[in-house]
Amino acid sequence: MITIAVANQKGGVGKTTSAVNLATAFAAIGWRTLLIDLDPQGNASTGLGIAKDQREHSSYELLVDGIALGDCIVATQIPDLDIVPAKVDLSGAEIELVEMHDRTGQLRLALAEAHHDICFIDCPPSLGLLTLNALAAADRLLVPLQCEFFALEGLSQLLSTVEQVQQRFNAELEIVGIALTMFDRRNRLTEQVSDDVRGVLGKLVFDAVVPRNVRLSEAPSHGLPAIVYDHNCSGSRAYMDLARELIGRLPERRKAA
Repeated sequence: MITIAVANQKGGVGKTTSAVNLATAFAAIGWRTLLIDLDPQGNASTGLGIAKDQREHSSYELLVDGIALGDCIVATQIPDLDIVPAKVDLSGAEIELVEMHDRTGQLRLALAEAHHDICFIDCPPSLGLLTLNALAAADRLLVPLQCEFFALEGLSQLLSTVEQVQQRFNAELEIVGIALTMFDRRNRLTEQVSDDVRGVLGKLVFDAVVPRNVRLSEAPSHGLPAIVYDHNCSGSRAYMDLARELIGRLPERRKAA
């Protein structure tokens, strides 16, 4: 299984929107896809229409209580897309993980029994133990980056954290790409940020950019990914382009058992 952490310690950069829509795009072309909601806000779960009463076992139980992955998975209304939902009690997991042996390796252990082709992990907006568990479990890291000045400030910190994870927990982790989000061509700063990021990181930055788009914002309130809610809107088309580009950066598909 290919495992991709979607992470950036800055909030509001499009992590959850990216994780949900990329997971949906992969499921739509026949990949058995798993999405792990590792954000205590549970927005990925809500955005896929998973009601509170469907979250009996969640990512909290998966990490802290050792509940089997299969018992935590909930099927979504999207064919071939499953999710491990999140509940608010996940916010306490950071404290409880501190006491555990191999506190950064709990998610990696849990995912060992997965039978999917690809897994996306929606990380919280921090570099705490939840995100470290995701980075220790992942093969690849995808970084959504908002096209605004302050978004650049935290990028170096995230890249430094990735280097530490590679050295200490997961030598196989590599950055699959930086996805520019909330792109507004009417704003000169947006273009400047884009040029600066591409100048520094080059081909690591995806060609596809995700624009600011009302339909992307509306979709979660309907419990649907944007590419299902309105597949013709500019945001949905951007995520489909991003998914195609991402596939080209992954190893040849390994069919799950």
